Amino acid sequence: MARVFNFGAGPAVLPVEVLERAQAEMLDCDGTGMSVMEMSHRGKKFVSIAEKAEADLRTLMGVPDNYKVLFLQGGASSQFAMIPMNLKALSSSGAADYLNTGHWSEKAVAEGKRFVDLNLVADTKPSKYTTLPSQGDLKFNPDASYVHYTPNETIAGVEFGYIPETGSVPLVADMSSTILSRPVDVSKFGMIYAGAQKNIGPAGLTLVIIRDDLIGHADASVPAMFNYKTHAENGSMYNTPPSYAWYIAGLVFEHLLANGGLSKMAEINERKAKKLYAAIDGSDGFYRNPVDVNARSWMNVPFILKDDALDKPFLAESEKAGLAALAGHRSVGGMRASIYNAMPEAGVDALISFMQDFAQRHG
Repeated sequence: MARVFNFGAGPAVLPVEVLERAQAEMLDCDGTGMSVMEMSHRGKKFVSIAEKAEADLRTLMGVPDNYKVLFLQGGASSQFAMIPMNLKALSSSGAADYLNTGHWSEKAVAEGKRFVDLNLVADTKPSKYTTLPSQGDLKFNPDASYVHYTPNETIAGVEFGYIPETGSVPLVADMSSTILSRPVDVSKFGMIYAGAQKNIGPAGLTLVIIRDDLIGHADASVPAMFNYKTHAENGSMYNTPPSYAWYIAGLVFEHLLANGGLSKMAEINERKAKKLYAAIDGSDGFYRNPVDVNARSWMNVPFILKDDALDKPFLAESEKAGLAALAGHRSVGGMRASIYNAMPEAGVDALISFMQDFAQRHG
């Protein structure tokens, strides 16, 4: 079977070159006579794989020396609890500011309330998560332990065009769906975390990039596995890590470096998004994106057909055309095209061509 253009939100498309490399090394990685999946995580070969992956990520993102890079399990959702467990004691207030701008930040808010005195600085749920607050709308607590937000929301398809200014309070960002899509100034954040299954690699791996001074503040009641200090002191190998996912992530980092880095990815991703939004906006109302123009995501593009009775035919026909996973999230319906780094521009062009043809036949 020929490969399709996979527009799934995650697990998502990976670069073909990375998959081919992994395929070639599946039975024998670099003359070891075994797969990476079979290696000891403490063996010389895997340690070299892990070290190179971290070094390449630091180069890609310009991670400062005073930040630790952790390769963890549990998905980004585990971080919703680990963050307050580890950072609550950063201030005597025991309080934290959160921005609720979509499905995933809403989940982070719900979990955060279990551990901190949570202040909701912004809540766009009344707009059905189709808008975002401006910097001027945000009033942060200067005594908060940290500020948490989600720069990009996969379900609603909204994305911040700015980094919130929080003063001396550490900013924590769930970058699961936007990491590596463009350059970012890591020094503006106290912590960045991301589930791997969108722009990094397979599900099961979570990256945490955390400033050194934010580590070591969990109290004695926090289990060892939920304490960032545990993982930082053990090179992310306190327990057996998600070693194969770590390996694939390393191949992705290497691939990005070889293809122009994050500046090049930003150029391509912006062009892909502009093309798709232009096709939606230029469809004379056949397709519609519900998000405020200033809050549109580069990575996740939801759109609605003029008649929802056409949803099933659209999905059936698009799948036959080799355009996979275009159904919108069950909570909002419609369609959604996730166009992460590994989605080639040719895939977006093919989707636009199909959409135009479908509109002409059903308009």
